[in-house]
Amino acid sequence: MVALSLKISIGNVVKTMQFEPSTMVYDACRIIRERIPEALSGPPSDFGLFLSDDDPKKGIWLEAGKALDYYMLRNGDTMEYRKKQRPLKIRMLDGTVKTVMVDDSKTVTDMLMTICARISITNHDEYSLVREIMEEKKEEVTGTLRKDKTLLRDEKKMEKLKQKLHTDDELNWLDHGRTLREQGVEEHETLLLRRKFFYSDQNVDSRDPVQLNLLYVQARDDILNGSHPVSFDKACEFAGFQCQIQFGPHNEQKHKAGFLDLKDFLPKEYVKQKGERKIFQAHKNCGQMSEIEAKVRYVKLARSLKTYGVSFFLVKEKMKGKNKLVPRLLGITKECVMRVDEKTKEVIQEWNLTNIKRWAASPKSFTLDFGDYQDGYYSVQTTEGEQIAQLIAGYIDIILKKKKKKK
Repeated sequence: MVALSLKISIGNVVKTMQFEPSTMVYDACRIIRERIPEALSGPPSDFGLFLSDDDPKKGIWLEAGKALDYYMLRNGDTMEYRKKQRPLKIRMLDGTVKTVMVDDSKTVTDMLMTICARISITNHDEYSLVREIMEEKKEEVTGTLRKDKTLLRDEKKMEKLKQKLHTDDELNWLDHGRTLREQGVEEHETLLLRRKFFYSDQNVDSRDPVQLNLLYVQARDDILNGSHPVSFDKACEFAGFQCQIQFGPHNEQKHKAGFLDLKDFLPKEYVKQKGERKIFQAHKNCGQMSEIEAKVRYVKLARSLKTYGVSFFLVKEKMKGKNKLVPRLLGITKECVMRVDEKTKEVIQEWNLTNIKRWAASPKSFTLDFGDYQDGYYSVQTTEGEQIAQLIAGYIDIILKKKKKKK
């Protein structure tokens, strides 16, 4: 077999080396360490071979268990022998930012295990990372929408409705099956850690303060931004617990008219309803409740909402007997897929997750097949088909894992 001649780059040093094409990547790294002194700058497990590309997204880490010829390398190709570890900034929902060292060659699924272990979260498979689009980029996108005369009025309406409803397709979730590099995540970016799957959250209580705080912040933000519609009375009850969490027990001298900035405590449709007295009454009812207990009570109340734990996508479905498409919310939970009225958030129809035989996502549609459980398919128009598919697959994975553990 003809030897493969590769350039090995380590920092500023470049050496040409010969390898058998059938050499495993793991052995190639060992040979490099034996022959190039500059390669001995740290533990072998921290290093790997990287095949770079002009497009950073296309650069790949070679897997230790694969042979060099798997990657179809040619004579004269340059490989970098370098550290796989990279610092990743993770923003929590409460605003704190943690820097975690992650393995750049691993998929997001594997990285989440490392990240969650570092911050004492055990059920890493229920969390995910969100890439936050900078405001300038959002402006660019909306700017081009404004300029593009061909964009149908209908699509603009859907965009506005999406923003108003705060659906899940607003979130730029990372793909769990790919690396950060493959998704173009740059070293300076900060990613948001957020619960994506609501499966075992009912077990989170005061004994798990880290997850309790994350659940509380996520529920609070979803109530204030309108993702979970609540009545005025219920909103004031939530705000009372929020006051207890933020300010401690009610103090007549301190907590009086004008103390609260109501937009931080009530959904925007109730801000002008002069709810401060009602909020302070709910605050007073908390008595000497501790911050942790108030968070437990807040999350418990949030769980009683019909929209809690549902990921919503704004889709279009065909009206029965008419050739017309209408907006509809498609909701996904740990138990079912549901059709939901986009105005009232009332459930029109639901199907058990375990009854789904298969699904198909295309760039403009998403289809569910329930096999013998229902005649025909359920198909909707959406550009978020892939995201919906990942969410359903994620829940089914969690369900199967839990079943295995029980056996």
